Amino acid sequence: MFNSAVRFLKWLCPGSDSTFSKTNEKHIYPCFVELINFVAELVVRPLLGQQPTSFDEKPKRLVRSYRKTDVKPDNAEGRRRIDMALKCDALHYNNMSDDDEYDEDSIQFSEERLKAKDGRNDERPNYSRIFAVVEVKPDTSAANIEKGLAQLVEYSKGVYWNQHNRRFIWGLVSGGSNVKACILGPNFLLASQFMDVTTAAGRLELIGFLVNWSFCELPKLGYDPTIRFNRVHKCFTIDMADSNESKLTQTTYYLRKIVVFAERVFGRHTRCFVVGRQPPSLEAKSDNSGDILIKDAWPEVSGSAEDDMRDESKLLERVSNGLAGRSEFNGMYPKFLGGGRMQIQNARGESVDDTTRTILGETVWSQLGDLPLRAHMRIAMSGVGEPLKTIQSIPELIVVIYDVMRCHMGILKHCQILHRDISEANILVRRDGTGVHGMLIDFDHAISITDDGYAKHAERTGTVPFMSVSNLENLQPKRTSLDDWESIIYILCWLGTFGWNRATRQSDSVANINIASWD
Repeated sequence: MFNSAVRFLKWLCPGSDSTFSKTNEKHIYPCFVELINFVAELVVRPLLGQQPTSFDEKPKRLVRSYRKTDVKPDNAEGRRRIDMALKCDALHYNNMSDDDEYDEDSIQFSEERLKAKDGRNDERPNYSRIFAVVEVKPDTSAANIEKGLAQLVEYSKGVYWNQHNRRFIWGLVSGGSNVKACILGPNFLLASQFMDVTTAAGRLELIGFLVNWSFCELPKLGYDPTIRFNRVHKCFTIDMADSNESKLTQTTYYLRKIVVFAERVFGRHTRCFVVGRQPPSLEAKSDNSGDILIKDAWPEVSGSAEDDMRDESKLLERVSNGLAGRSEFNGMYPKFLGGGRMQIQNARGESVDDTTRTILGETVWSQLGDLPLRAHMRIAMSGVGEPLKTIQSIPELIVVIYDVMRCHMGILKHCQILHRDISEANILVRRDGTGVHGMLIDFDHAISITDDGYAKHAERTGTVPFMSVSNLENLQPKRTSLDDWESIIYILCWLGTFGWNRATRQSDSVANINIASWD
């Protein structure tokens, strides 16, 4: 420990080493690594040879730094290199048996674990295990700090892409000897004041962050504790709370495939999982129980779950009930199985809605003005299709579009719901023994209509290339089904110009025409 302290003291005590420059990033890297790992060792050292009587007295994990710095993480796309990365190592205290299904390592939801590979290399960062990204700059100039924050955002994409249970991400940005702690959520990036590690107060603040990360509850790290790795069945499980006859029950689904990944740092963070009701190892080959889709997202919401008129789970439940018994629409829409707003335990052990407000806390939230509220939604539905690009001919395209708009009008007539986001991504292809069929999905933007067929709210919404002119330009006329029919025309123009898959794509020959600028 003494040697470790010597290596980072030259960062904390300017002038103690004439060869060290706090404005040289490469000089700071090893010092920062040693400081973080030194704190981790101090956190666990009092426990050696002892057994604290209360679980609350124990650190739940160690937050340590990977040794390699200025490096391209494993499973990273492109050549981008991150300065540093932190990881969490769970502490077990020898109280787990081989029969225990879960431990805190279950939070490491990654392709590495799906493929049964070892992702625990202490030296090189791996996006499947990175807890926080660290960016180091030579000074605290506005340009350098802004660049560091931008890099933090860029590199966090790799974390979201590889860790499918991340609700938000922590990060650190250092300008010389000054460090900012950052938190990135679905629609915010917040940074603390500078913590100057050359001062006692600054060191105390930074060490406080590191120690708190070791002791705090799992959700405060940004992980979702309802998505875990099952050690017995060697697969991931996803828990859902369902309301059944006024009694709250929980259903556990077993992951079979990930079909939609979170691709951006900000936004809905939509992820989709194909799941089954039993572990894959127990399902018969002919069992179709895996034909269930779970959609996990962070949409904007208004008020409480009871008052939110845009709640997709409620709208999809209305669609399922309204079209129940109408066999002509079977397979053309996802059938609601359960779900809604996710809940999480707060510091007092109470179950509260998992929202951006809950993440940040009341004190911080009250200072953010008009930041839209986003809530963690999870919906289970039956019916899984394939992307529109899987159609094989123009006749198949005609059938798919016909089914989708037939379903659209059925929902409008029998459920009084207008979809409002007819787009290429929201049309799926489904194949069965009778041929090819179309399927309309994603009711994120759907809304109830009045008796005369108008949407109750006329805000601009949808997918830009396919929005109606009235919608796109935010004109006064109220939204009706004609706006969605106009979207279909634009989809057909788009597909007719660019093709619907790689084999029919014609992007080179149409790059300079007006339609190319729609996107």
